[in-house]
Amino acid sequence: MTSEFDVSHLPAEEAAAHLLVTPSALADLSLADAARVVAYMKPKRFKAGTIVIQEGEARYNDYMLLLLSGDIAVENELPGAGDSMVVTIIGPGSLLGEMGVIDGSPRSATCTANTDITVGILTRTALMRLLRDEPGVGARLLLAITKRMSDRLRETTRKLRTFAQMNRVLQQELNVVMNNRIRAERSSDKAEPKA
Repeated sequence: MTSEFDVSHLPAEEAAAHLLVTPSALADLSLADAARVVAYMKPKRFKAGTIVIQEGEARYNDYMLLLLSGDIAVENELPGAGDSMVVTIIGPGSLLGEMGVIDGSPRSATCTANTDITVGILTRTALMRLLRDEPGVGARLLLAITKRMSDRLRETTRKLRTFAQMNRVLQQELNVVMNNRIRAERSSDKAEPKA
């Protein structure tokens, strides 16, 4: 997967700032604010196949990642199946773990490096330092993260409504099939001669 935003010609921190304001990250943040936020991030590289975030992990999850290069597979465990399903593949300019930097709750997905990757890590400690040092930038970052999470919640709600509608139609179809089966069995019982 490649990013539609080619930032390879830019210096590393400037490229990271440009990636932070892409639609897949925090488009509501200004480029100047993004440059300030990137200054609080630490770069890190991971080899292909490395799990960078583990679903359900409840420790060491107070950070978010900005994918700077490479591709990551995001997957969720399937309830009761003992298996998982890849839900998306993301590329440069994608943000991961923003809920963790806010609330530190267990991770909601497993993210595995498909290729060698480079990320920018913003820890909660660095976020608190940003809020102390540059409260305006920190506030705008939190608003952008909150908007992103709000957009995701609205999309999830839309999908759940669609799922509920599909489930209702399937239940109606199942009821018709079961009622027809019951009628057929009753008709069969009446038609059989009694011995």
